[in-house]
Amino acid sequence: MLDKVRNLQLGGHVGFDSLPDQLVNKAVQKGFVFNILCIGETGIGKSTLMDSLFNTNFDSSPSPHTLSSVKLKSHTYELQESSVQMKLTIVDTVGYGDQVNKEDSFKSVVDYIDQQFEAYLQEELKIKRCLPLYHDSRIHACLYFICPTGHGLKSIDLVCMKKLDSKINIIPIIAKADTISKSELQKFKEKIMAELTANGVKIYQFPTDDESVVEVNTSMNAHIPFAVVGSSEFVRVGNKMMRARQYPWGTVQVENETHCDFVKLREMLIRTNMEDMREQTHMRHYELYRKTRLEQMGFSDVDSDNKPMSFQQTCEKKMMLHQQELAQKEEDMKQQFILRVKEKEAELKEAERELHAKFDQIKEENGKEKKKLEDYQKQLEDEIAEFQRLRIQFQTQQLSGSHHTLSLGTLGKGKKK
Repeated sequence: MLDKVRNLQLGGHVGFDSLPDQLVNKAVQKGFVFNILCIGETGIGKSTLMDSLFNTNFDSSPSPHTLSSVKLKSHTYELQESSVQMKLTIVDTVGYGDQVNKEDSFKSVVDYIDQQFEAYLQEELKIKRCLPLYHDSRIHACLYFICPTGHGLKSIDLVCMKKLDSKINIIPIIAKADTISKSELQKFKEKIMAELTANGVKIYQFPTDDESVVEVNTSMNAHIPFAVVGSSEFVRVGNKMMRARQYPWGTVQVENETHCDFVKLREMLIRTNMEDMREQTHMRHYELYRKTRLEQMGFSDVDSDNKPMSFQQTCEKKMMLHQQELAQKEEDMKQQFILRVKEKEAELKEAERELHAKFDQIKEENGKEKKKLEDYQKQLEDEIAEFQRLRIQFQTQQLSGSHHTLSLGTLGKGKKK
C-alpha cells in the first residue's frame, strides 16, 4: 500500500505547515499532566527534593517510623510557568522500609501503579468516553531514593526496582549525596549500576534517537544514578540567595554542579525528557498492562491459526464461547439435578422400605402380643370358669352339709320326747 503513495510538488503555499503551531497552542490551552512517584525510606529527603525541583513549598508533614505497612499518599498541585499550566501529582511512599519484615514493602507500590492503569483502561473501554477531561493518574516518573551507604544497594531496593521496571520509568538517585566524599561517590555509582545490570533491572534511559538531545542525553545516561542534595533553606552566596545546606565546615549549594547532580536531574527530568517519559508511560508501560489485561479478558488479535482477527470477530467468538460455556453449565446443572433427584428418590425408596420393614416388624410383634394376651385371657377365663365351678361345688357341698346337720338335730329332739 505504501509503495503506491505518490510524492507531489505543491504549486504554492497551502498552509498546513502551521499544524505544529496549532498543536502547540492547543496543548498549551489544555495544559499538561505529570505524575511523580517518590520511593524511599522515611526521612531520606523526598519532600525536600520535590520542593527544590519545582522551586516551591509543597504541603508535607513528617511521617512516623512506626507504620505497620506501606501507604501511598498522593497530592495534586496546579502549577503555572509563563503561559503553561501543569497539573503535578506527587505520590509519596509513607512507611517504606520501616517494617521489620520488608518482604511485602513493594506490594503496595505495585498495587497502586496497577490501580492507576486499571482506572485508565476502564475509562478507555467505556462506550461513552471522556478521555480529554479524564485526570490521568498514571505514574510517569519514579524517583527511587538510594541511601548513601557507599556499600551498594539493599535487597529491598533490588527487589522493588525489579518488580517495577516493566511498569514505570525508574530513575535511581542517591539521596543526601553530601554525606560521602567524591571518590566514594563515584565508586558507589559504579557499584550500583553493576548490581542493577547483574540483577536484570531495567532503569529509564534518556532517549538518544532525537538529534537535538542525543548528545546531552548520552552524556547524562553516564551520570546515572544522580547524586542529589535538596534543601528548603536559602543561604546568601556572594550577592545571591541560593538553596543550600549550611554546615560548620562549609556550604553545599544545591544548584552547584560541582557539589551535586541536582541541576542534571532537573534538566533531564523536567526541561528535556518530561514529554518522553509521558510518552513511554502511555506507549510502553500502559500498552503492556493493557495487552495483558485484555488477554486475561479473552481478547486477542489472532485466532487459533495465528491469523489476524478483528475486534468484532473477537467479541463474537468470545460471545459464542460464553454461550457455549453457559449451555455446558446448564447441561451440567441439569445432569446434576437429575442425579440429585435420583439420589433423593433412592433415599426415599430406601426410607420407604425401612418403614415397611419396621411396620411389618411392629405388626408381627403386635400379633404375637395379641395372641399372648388372647391366650392369657383364655387362661383367665378358664380359671374363672374353674373357680365358678369349684365355688358352686363348694356351695352345693356346704348346702348339703347344712341339710344333713339339720336332719340330725330334728332326729335328736324326737328321741328325748
